[in-house]
Amino acid sequence: MPEPLRLKGIPASAGYAEGPLFNLDPVVSRYGRKATAADERLALETAIGTARGRLATLIEATEGDAADILEFQIAMLEDDALTGPAFAAIAAGRPADAAWRQALDAEIAGYETSDQDYFQARAADMRDIRDQVLRALTADSEAAAPAGAIFYGEDIAPTRFLETDWSFGGGIALKAGSAASHVAMLARSRGVPMVVGLGAVGLGASPAHLAGVALLDAEHGGVVLAPSRAEFEAFRQSSSSFAARRDRAETFLTRPAVTKAGTAVRVQVNIADPSDVDNIDVSTCDGVGLMRTEFLFGKTLPDEETQYRAYRKVLEWAEDKPVTLRTVDAGGDKPVPGFTVEEGNPFLGLRGIRLSLARPEVFRVQIRALLRAAVHGNLKVMFPMIAVWDEYQRAAALFAEEQAALAASGVAQKMPPLGIMVEVPSVAIVPEAFTEVAFFSIGSNDLTQYVMAAARDNASVAHLNSIRHPAVLRLIASVAAFGRVQKIPVSLCGDAGGDPAAIPALIEAGLRDLSVVPAQLAMAKAAIADVSI
Repeated sequence: MPEPLRLKGIPASAGYAEGPLFNLDPVVSRYGRKATAADERLALETAIGTARGRLATLIEATEGDAADILEFQIAMLEDDALTGPAFAAIAAGRPADAAWRQALDAEIAGYETSDQDYFQARAADMRDIRDQVLRALTADSEAAAPAGAIFYGEDIAPTRFLETDWSFGGGIALKAGSAASHVAMLARSRGVPMVVGLGAVGLGASPAHLAGVALLDAEHGGVVLAPSRAEFEAFRQSSSSFAARRDRAETFLTRPAVTKAGTAVRVQVNIADPSDVDNIDVSTCDGVGLMRTEFLFGKTLPDEETQYRAYRKVLEWAEDKPVTLRTVDAGGDKPVPGFTVEEGNPFLGLRGIRLSLARPEVFRVQIRALLRAAVHGNLKVMFPMIAVWDEYQRAAALFAEEQAALAASGVAQKMPPLGIMVEVPSVAIVPEAFTEVAFFSIGSNDLTQYVMAAARDNASVAHLNSIRHPAVLRLIASVAAFGRVQKIPVSLCGDAGGDPAAIPALIEAGLRDLSVVPAQLAMAKAAIADVSI
């Protein structure tokens, strides 16, 4: 037996799994060259069609974010800008498999070397597209993983994730990957344990390490290969403890969230797509603390009616509970074709409200949809990436102008309360500059990232990116205290709101309103019930 090998990474989806390690091997091409360039072109066209058909079949069994991922892949396969270079290479004499691999590898390299986390995280989608077509060209098929396997490799394709039956257990352990990737998002929504950023296995690894059972601790971010008996025992204790906490948490799901001392804490949900609410019982939460709108801004900019219908759906689901909707937060790690611009440092550039104000013709469409939707429920609107008072004033003025225009046209509309995200340190340090806003919503992800100058998806600086650092907590506490004095509601909608380890510190800092992803709702309420403050 080899000595146990312990790897450390970044938790992407909490949980525990033990099972046989399954290597995510790259596609092995066994392509038979065709007689003519025309035959090569036909072979590639047929393979692309096969890949599209596979994706279309998967879409029929999925919805929401998963369907969006698959639709993106289909759109890419139908994009001449992606397939054109491969067909040009075939015309120049290259075989179809080599032409496709060359064209896609060039695209993938651009994604992987981008300074934008969004593009780096989407490299897995591009590799998935490449490999699906190569499999269709060569008649290769993916090796079947045993039930309950721990998938281990550089990255995992979204389609591989969606085609896996996770009811038998299992998990994902990636050398690279990203907590912001599509697969990480899917893993969190389905409760599949996942760790990313493990790095290379190291010189001490042997074939036996990669062929045996692995222990995946996705609560703390670790993997053990070739574990000893003592490590099995310790792992199973931790896994049982986590399962017990999760089961106990379910008993809190339908109760109001209160601390041990009886202090009430509002717990709302974050949603990324209107379909998210289809699987949420509105009685289990206090409303929507963050509704993202980037899902609407795909390959084309959405029209007013499309946006209005999406916002209305969530407002009617929430009944009289608040729905806090964030105006489009494009830029940074969320580029939008035809809207965002390429920049050297996108996280500090034209993103969020800055971009909306720079493109008022796009922003006004969203504003009109919001004003119309507001009559259908308890809508609140917040602006992302606010840094100075002038940005809020200009955005609020556009709302006032569009409301007047709708009223003059006899269109039903309503002005919602307008608030701001507190994610830029300038706002957290000087909240008194924003006494006229309706509410504050702390975006803990970006606030922590900016305060600590440490990207949350970068394994090498992950130890610095902590909401519990005194500097971050002091800013949060000062905003909460200012809100109490000025009677301005303060909430938090970042990932920290659903982190049981961070919740006690957030409540101690004065927060009484948290918003979490739906999968974390029960655990967040249970963590609040354990707080002694």
